[in-house]
Amino acid sequence: MNQRPPPLFSQDFRRRALEAAIHEARKGLAEGGIPIGAALMDESGVIVASGHNLRVQTGDPTAHAETVCVRNAGRRRDWHRLLMATTLSPCAMCSGTAVLHRIPAVVIGENETFMGREDWLRAEGVDVSVVNDAECVALMRAFIAAKPELWNEDIGVP
Repeated sequence: MNQRPPPLFSQDFRRRALEAAIHEARKGLAEGGIPIGAALMDESGVIVASGHNLRVQTGDPTAHAETVCVRNAGRRRDWHRLLMATTLSPCAMCSGTAVLHRIPAVVIGENETFMGREDWLRAEGVDVSVVNDAECVALMRAFIAAKPELWNEDIGVP
């Protein structure tokens, strides 16, 4: 019988990390960008970095929330002991960033409006938990309804 190991981070830690990511998503929306946020938390519950999608604000197509968060974290040697929280299911690029840095746990705010590469994360042994947080869903649904062309551009739909 193949059992999963116990979660590396408590539910309280996971919720606090997601709250930091939601705060970032709100900042991105207030700046006229896409409301997606991410945060990295260490084992002691400290948010070591956060970021939000800056693709619209900077014109950088790789400036997704997760990659911005990792950039903001700088050079580290403890990636393998961090928790990443993101408000939206991470795309292939952002999932790859987590896999590359061996981040062991990812909390996803929602995957109803977009299903990223959760399958890849799980295949690489990442502890993935999907919360389907009502605020995360509402932020994305409202944004997609208001700016469908911008959302389609972000996810590569012609």
